Amino acid sequence: MARLPRLSLPDMPHHVLHRGNNRQTVFADDEDFQHFSDLLRQLAQTHLVAVHAFVLMPNHFHLLITPQTEQGLPLLMQALGRAYVRYFNARHGRSGTLWEGRYRSTVVEPAEPLLQCIIYIDSNPQRAGLVAKAEDYPWSSCAHHLGAKPMAWLRDPAAFWALGNTPFAREARYAQMLAYGLSQRESGALTDAVQGGWAMGSEDFVQSLQSKTVRRLHKKSAGRPRLATPSGE
Repeated sequence: MARLPRLSLPDMPHHVLHRGNNRQTVFADDEDFQHFSDLLRQLAQTHLVAVHAFVLMPNHFHLLITPQTEQGLPLLMQALGRAYVRYFNARHGRSGTLWEGRYRSTVVEPAEPLLQCIIYIDSNPQRAGLVAKAEDYPWSSCAHHLGAKPMAWLRDPAAFWALGNTPFAREARYAQMLAYGLSQRESGALTDAVQGGWAMGSEDFVQSLQSKTVRRLHKKSAGRPRLATPSGE
């Protein structure tokens, strides 16, 4: 079956996933993690892409980003992938491919689904058993969102600002949401969306996007998973 073309829409949040080839290690130590983080910060600025959340895992990474232009996302990913492969191969005395084919991405509704996506990304190391607390993992945006380690190059989206009127209020509310976590259904919907390239959000949101593209935005058969709104929200 032919792959669907990736969506790349200006001024819309995108959840991006990229893995090592055959799930091989792509970050061997702190120097690798730091180099990739530096490249991400520099190249996102070059290609006019706002980074809202990220996590660098040993064999893959997730990003939540908003490009200002239609080509911002593919240009960033191309530059980031190529620059890091050159560095990694030279440093570790290897050659050849590092990444598992194409990166995967999906558009995320800039409301509750976006907040769920941030939680999904920030809690990845905890779910994988790498740390006891998500904020203890040094190579993610979690500590930034909790106010423990502000990163000036990250851009908090409007949905995050809406969590409170002050930084303390926003960070406290996010800490509550992070502790509450995502249901299996919510986490599964986010995974399916980014792996399949399906738009992530409400029915109205998906329909509004569908009117702008001929590219199919949800599964044909079982349909796009619907989000459950946590109580109290």
